[in-house]
Amino acid sequence: MEAAGIGWIAAIIIGGIAGWLAEKFMKSNMGVFMNILLGIVGAIVANAILAIFGIVLTGWLGYLIAGFVGACILIAIARAFRR
Repeated sequence: MEAAGIGWIAAIIIGGIAGWLAEKFMKSNMGVFMNILLGIVGAIVANAILAIFGIVLTGWLGYLIAGFVGACILIAIARAFRR
């Protein structure tokens, strides 16, 4: 998160928004805590994947995009294991 240029409070807020957007996009039903967790962990996962390709997202907008993409990936993986 420090590499993205945001603090912990902003990470929680942006992570919650990213998780909520991913929840709506993937038509999933999760709670507020899970949305925040998905957004933060999703941002970490997406940034790691993007770093492999040499793409770096910074700032709150980059963190939001990475969180959304990562949360969607995590929801898709969870759905695959449930079936």
